[in-house]
Amino acid sequence: MAENAADSGTSQGRPARPDLAAMIVPLGRALMAAEQPVLDAHGLTMWAYSVLLYLDDTPIRTQAALAEAIRADKTRIIAVLDDLESRKLIRRRPDPDDRRVRLLSLTAEGRRLRDATQTAIQQGEERLLAHLPAADRAGFLNGLRALSALPELRR
Repeated sequence: MAENAADSGTSQGRPARPDLAAMIVPLGRALMAAEQPVLDAHGLTMWAYSVLLYLDDTPIRTQAALAEAIRADKTRIIAVLDDLESRKLIRRRPDPDDRRVRLLSLTAEGRRLRDATQTAIQQGEERLLAHLPAADRAGFLNGLRALSALPELRR
């Protein structure tokens, strides 16, 4: 019994779909380009926005842990943290259990700016997602959530 190309995943010996990176990278670049004017309007760099997105109500213990979590170089993130702290968007305070360690957390203003920026970015994303039928959109978002949560992507 002959298999068709959709069942076998190939078409005349070639894969039936482009590689994931070939599809995701151009999309990622387009999304980042669309985000940049929003970040500029809110006075944030991509790294600063990444910090604000990661920090929440529970303080992060050490700047190195934050850098690792957002995949930033721990020496280069210091200037980002200095800027955010000087703008009163984050707080760095000594850990009561170890004064050498700094606990990082969002301030109320940092939370407000993060939320406003994220809302504006996601409004732009909604215009893009509107091109997909509702079922495809839900599946796409669920798939992205599942893949981005894989432990091997967190290293």
